[in-house]
Amino acid sequence: MTSSSGCWETFGQVLAREFSEPGWFAEHRLTVDTYAAQHPGEDDRRQRQSVALHLIALCHRLEHRLDAEALLRITQRLATVRRDWPRLTPPPAYPMTAVDLLPASSAEEHLALVRQWADATWKAWRGSHAQVRAWA
Repeated sequence: MTSSSGCWETFGQVLAREFSEPGWFAEHRLTVDTYAAQHPGEDDRRQRQSVALHLIALCHRLEHRLDAEALLRITQRLATVRRDWPRLTPPPAYPMTAVDLLPASSAEEHLALVRQWADATWKAWRGSHAQVRAWA
């Protein structure tokens, strides 16, 4: 996963709040999957695997409403049965980023923003939806 220092710092702030504020952790898996999907990295095997698995998790969470435990089982299984994933072409931009989560002042607001961010990110990857759904 490749990101700028500023983006990584922002993500760290989001994680710190999720781990320290009651109720903010409820969509932690969605936070991590969304951030990782927005940072696909280069053409390294591990980076291709990372973005593929995080997009599969987003697909299952947003389209099939699977919970974090089910997503973990699915992504762990896929990671063991397939080690080499093709490179997906990332979208040119994302309408929301981790910085859009920072203004949240309550758990409810944070969780709503995380869901919006995840949905916007998944939609931004629409050019890869057919491939991701086939893997899922």
